[in-house]
Amino acid sequence: MNLKDFVQSHSAISEKSVQNTIQLLSEGATVPFIARYRKEMTGALDEVQIALIRDLVKKFEDLINRQGTILKAIEEQNKLTEDLRVKISSCFDSTLLEDLYLPFKQKRLTRGEKAKKLGLEPLAKMIMSQNGGNPFQMAGKFVRGQVADEDIAIEGAKDIMAEYMNENVNFRGRMRTFFQRKAILTSKMMKGKAESGEKYKDYFDFSEPLYKVPSHRFLALFRGEREGILGIKATPNKEEAIEITERFFVRSNDACGDLVAETCKDAYVRLISPSLENEVINEAKEKADKEAIKVFTTNLKQLLLAPPLGAKRILAIDPGFRTGCKVVCLDESGNLLTNSTIFPHPPQSEREKSSAKIFELVQAYKIDAIAIGDGTAGRETENLVKHIRFDRDLEVFSVREDGASIYSASSIARKEFPNYDVTVRGSVSIGRRLMDPLAELVKIDPKSVGVGQYQHEVNQTLLKNALDDVVISAVNSVGVDLNTASAYLLSYVSGLGLSLAENIVAHRQENGPFKSRHELRKVKRLGDKAYEQSAGFLRIRNGDNPLDNSSVHPETYKVVEKIAQKLKVKIPELMGDDSLLNSLNPSDFDDVDQYTFTDIVSELKKPGRDPRQKAKVLEFSSSIRTISDLKIGMKLTGIVTNVTAFGAFVNIGIKENGLIHKSNLADVYVSDPSQFISLHEHVEVEILELDTERKRVGLRKI
Repeated sequence: MNLKDFVQSHSAISEKSVQNTIQLLSEGATVPFIARYRKEMTGALDEVQIALIRDLVKKFEDLINRQGTILKAIEEQNKLTEDLRVKISSCFDSTLLEDLYLPFKQKRLTRGEKAKKLGLEPLAKMIMSQNGGNPFQMAGKFVRGQVADEDIAIEGAKDIMAEYMNENVNFRGRMRTFFQRKAILTSKMMKGKAESGEKYKDYFDFSEPLYKVPSHRFLALFRGEREGILGIKATPNKEEAIEITERFFVRSNDACGDLVAETCKDAYVRLISPSLENEVINEAKEKADKEAIKVFTTNLKQLLLAPPLGAKRILAIDPGFRTGCKVVCLDESGNLLTNSTIFPHPPQSEREKSSAKIFELVQAYKIDAIAIGDGTAGRETENLVKHIRFDRDLEVFSVREDGASIYSASSIARKEFPNYDVTVRGSVSIGRRLMDPLAELVKIDPKSVGVGQYQHEVNQTLLKNALDDVVISAVNSVGVDLNTASAYLLSYVSGLGLSLAENIVAHRQENGPFKSRHELRKVKRLGDKAYEQSAGFLRIRNGDNPLDNSSVHPETYKVVEKIAQKLKVKIPELMGDDSLLNSLNPSDFDDVDQYTFTDIVSELKKPGRDPRQKAKVLEFSSSIRTISDLKIGMKLTGIVTNVTAFGAFVNIGIKENGLIHKSNLADVYVSDPSQFISLHEHVEVEILELDTERKRVGLRKI
């Protein structure tokens, strides 16, 4: 099987699309670039499909490398037959490949290996063949040296046969399927863990068919085991499994058949069951990881593409009680203008003084909007601000502050604000998140932004790769202002990376703002390929060419010039004029493919449009402050803060988020909550359940 056939067989994507995408990837093209600017080659594959092809190429290469490693290892043992070489070289199933290698895998000295060293392998083969004869008479021929009698010889032969059974490729495949279909996942509390493991009490005596266990439940059990609270197992019915083993290996009713049957039980209990139990648990873990990562990536993309307020002057507050509220003022570009600390809440309770200070800052720095962190003392601070009588209309936003403390202590924050402490940096982060969530959140480890489920339990390499893809996709779908973006934001632009991004910022600082995309070619070490991949995703406002503030790629500027000539207008007149653009006939422009022409026209209609919505203020109920203010049946407005496989968490204006279980999301069966609700969505909810002791609130989406 070649690479193209392998990718096709695992993706159901057309041959031409696969072939061309593989070629583009091999030439160094990025996923966003291929999806946006090479639709004619791929048949308009989206980023998900292109990323799948990329990952399958990597998987194919890994399998080829593994085949080579296995062939070399077996050849060094002088056991590589031509038939085995063909089987291994044509195997592109990683599990089956390891099954083929299992008999030759170097392992510790097992009971079977010890028996082989005593010369008992011929006896094992004779008994295993079940062609008649007395096994004890056969064993007599092997009594010598350390093999003191026939019983010892028979036991050694059974140890060898048990390993034969465990290493039989066809049998392992059959038994693997049996485990996958019939294994029961059970969990028990570890001795003495009742008190420390209280949060796992639902799993102290738990069982469910493994294939039915949802991802979030499996990961909860996995975490419980990792913390030493639970012991988990995943096995099918033992008697049924042994019966299957006997049916496969026992072929006679004589004494040899009886010995093979005895060996079947030992082989299953000692070798086969532990091995396949590990396999199915690992498979279930891998499946749960993928589902959890899918939830995480969906949430993260929605979080990164949250509505921005835009270039406004912001007063941002990181609330607190004893240590006070840190206040900062930012200009339209997010630069820090001033900072202060107020103490409006207990124990100081300097409410009037704090209100006066906020009023003064709003006046002095011509503030347009106020951002308040949604953590401790957030509602109290919001209440304070809303009672101040400003001389202008000011919108007050509650901003999620997950990860702000992570950013404030990071090397990125220290580099940005070397002369300020973590409290100032945290407040700046809250304010900038309101202005442009994407530009600020890319500076924070995605695992710290408060979305997803069980992110610390899943495969960290897979998680990082998936989250990196999401950040790259989000950044490139919005576009980046070449003259204002930080190096960290620029590093996620297609074709760049941190080194080139830093070179761009250095060039900007030394030579002033970029006037055109073409000037990128003057940036140190930014070659033709990097320019090709990145240029279309970078924006220049008020530059020499208005197209530089659009997603039209420089390689197709001539097409736009031809369109303008055809319509007898200048390019600035063309941009945004739907009636002119709708009058175009694609057949008049046969030097460009249909996909590219359609994208160009679409972009010219709304050049440089930000695909994100605009930020909206959510008004929480003024009568709700704590969980004790809630009552069953109460209807409230809230904002979705997290979506998981089992439902959505909603901020309803108190410290504790309420949970809309997926069964209460709609009047139909819900398997995937993300199809019915999304992060940041403003929702109307009804309170169904209250558990004030455990601080839990059950909600229904109205």
